[in-house]
Amino acid sequence: MKLSISLLALSALPLIAADTTADLPFASKQIPEIVSLPDRTEDFRKQIAESGGTLLVPPGVHRITGTLEFVLSSQHSALVRPEGGTATLVMDGAGPAIRIVGSHEGRADPKDFKPATFNERMPTIEGIEIVGNHPEADGIELARTFQPIISKVAVRWCRHGIHLIERNRNLVVSAVHLYENSGVGIYYDDVDFHQSNISHSHISYNRGGGIVVRDGNVRNIQINGCDIEANMPQDNTPTKAANILFDLSGSPEDPKKSVAEVAIIGCTLQHSSSHGGKKHKEIAPGGANLRILGKAIRPINSISVIGNLMSDTSLNVDLQHCTEIVLSGNSFFTSNPDNLHLTHCKRITVTGNTFNPRSIVRAGRIIIDQCSDSLFTNNTLRGLIAPDGALQVKDSARIIFADNILTESSGGIQTTGTHDIIMRDWIINDLPATP
Repeated sequence: MKLSISLLALSALPLIAADTTADLPFASKQIPEIVSLPDRTEDFRKQIAESGGTLLVPPGVHRITGTLEFVLSSQHSALVRPEGGTATLVMDGAGPAIRIVGSHEGRADPKDFKPATFNERMPTIEGIEIVGNHPEADGIELARTFQPIISKVAVRWCRHGIHLIERNRNLVVSAVHLYENSGVGIYYDDVDFHQSNISHSHISYNRGGGIVVRDGNVRNIQINGCDIEANMPQDNTPTKAANILFDLSGSPEDPKKSVAEVAIIGCTLQHSSSHGGKKHKEIAPGGANLRILGKAIRPINSISVIGNLMSDTSLNVDLQHCTEIVLSGNSFFTSNPDNLHLTHCKRITVTGNTFNPRSIVRAGRIIIDQCSDSLFTNNTLRGLIAPDGALQVKDSARIIFADNILTESSGGIQTTGTHDIIMRDWIINDLPATP
């Protein structure tokens, strides 16, 4: 009997861009005296020019209306930090509060470097807060930089928190708070970027996504020990946004735009769905914790997702046109309605994970559609109430399902159009009796 599987109709939904029209909070609500603050833009630009690339921000709140730009070809690197005490920049104009522009054009290999580029090494931004007071204000923008470091920085009420464009190499982002921005927390925007480490940071409530890679040529992202939450609309707006999103769907015929070699380890990725609020029946319908949208001509590949907690989105993990992906040792819970979608994927390993809605009733389906050459092993599935099958396999081949435990669920395993499938050594208990 042919099984009809209802997939989330995500492909027809528009991508969520930065919402510049919504009634978002701006700095004037937190800092009522902002209208009386002087414009310090030219003062700070003069300090940058006279110091050769150093901006020491005095304690207090400082309003700027234009970008503070560091052109590294005319100076030795760059440094932005407080002069002493706490310092806040209020961006009261369009564009990034801070822009660093280097001259690096090659790879990270030392043989690709021009001697002058080494003088631009390690531009550093640390210890400051950036607050937006304009719908097109961004926090930090990097172009053609080498070894940039962003640490102990907070960005709130801007559009994008950290915007990466053109080409960059060897980024370190640590101990940052990117919170409640209308666009993306960390945005790899059609950028050529290899070697970036993102660690021990809070990236939350950014409406357009938490960490987003869109097109470009991107390699070697390490995301470690971060709390990445609710990075999607906080209302009933349908969305493709995700806490972590890799998206090549905008360049389906271009093999040069690709993403590979990523590790996502020891993070919490969750919200919004159940805990997004009580005003709407659904919060961010279609949103995901991890969404990887590859393409047939150049699938996204070589990604390890290990030891993470993922919960409370429409879909925990959505993989499309991917190869060589490992999901291991993760805890998936409270998805509304689904845990995992694999579509047009090859060589996927799903092993040693737990799928358990905990105290909230959820369908929790796992849907594998048009996939091959993969493993689904040593997982535990509990309390998944989808009556048409907790695990649904459609039009797939050469997949081993072994040594799994399925209990206390409303449906078992349903397959249609499959061949060369191995199902062995399952423990299945407490399912409804078959009529």
